[in-house]
Amino acid sequence: MRRILLVEDDPELRLLVEHVLLDADYEVDVGETLVDGCLRLEQAAYDLVVADARLADGSGFVLARLAQAKGVAAIIMTGYAFVLNDPALDMSRYDVLLKPITPEELLTSIANAFKERS
Repeated sequence: MRRILLVEDDPELRLLVEHVLLDADYEVDVGETLVDGCLRLEQAAYDLVVADARLADGSGFVLARLAQAKGVAAIIMTGYAFVLNDPALDMSRYDVLLKPITPEELLTSIANAFKERS
């Protein structure tokens, strides 16, 4: 079973995404802050990180870069389209989903991330 780390600071969205992932037979750990996500990433092995781009205590891109440095795929979710135009970020490194996302979009993105890694 593939293990996913989900880091999202919106409790309702976090719960919704967690249930979509659990229903798709993924093992899911959740966090709500950048610090929490970083700690979980250091303490356990994951196949994928799904992170909100804007967390209360920092950027989900930091978590995505840490994940990728460990060889873990990363997907960024954001409700802020302007993030996609930030020249400081190499957006080609990430699969980015714009909120609101559908379960189908999320699961397709995850399936694609796993195909790219195999």
